[in-house]
Amino acid sequence: MITLVQAQLSNDRGDEDEGLIAAAAQGDRKAFGELYSRYARMVHGILLARVRPDDAEDLVQDVFISAMRQLRVLRTAGAFRGWLAAIARNRAIDYFRDSKQRADFDERTAREHGVAANQAAYDVLELIQKLPEAYRETLVLRLVEGMTGPEIAARTGLTPESVRVNLCRGMKMLRELL
Repeated sequence: MITLVQAQLSNDRGDEDEGLIAAAAQGDRKAFGELYSRYARMVHGILLARVRPDDAEDLVQDVFISAMRQLRVLRTAGAFRGWLAAIARNRAIDYFRDSKQRADFDERTAREHGVAANQAAYDVLELIQKLPEAYRETLVLRLVEGMTGPEIAARTGLTPESVRVNLCRGMKMLRELL
């Protein structure tokens, strides 16, 4: 159950976000930079739930560039979180459309980037990417991005209860795959 203090903090953050969004829509790059700081982990987690870790970083930048260009068309500041998440999900879909033109990830590239040393982490991430979307996103935001349940709820617009259920069910499904 969300406490009164958490609700007030979330409301304050929402009001603060509205001011930043309005300023960023008018071209204030500092305000947009603050939005980036607040939401980059969420966007990275959404992308990481769908694409290779090596590509997620670049795609985060793509998502925010796209958001910066389109911010003026956003109707309400309250829709920002969901709108940004949708841009990230759509960018991941576009990534796979474009990936047909890219070369495959080969062993030499993997060695150069140290993938072999982190193979267990990549294997677990690959298993997470096989889970249903709701569980995939919340697990990556929690396990990889290090966000708490309340942070995930605040950033994604899900209720704390939904986040808790998604994490619990997702962990159960992940344990079964492991």
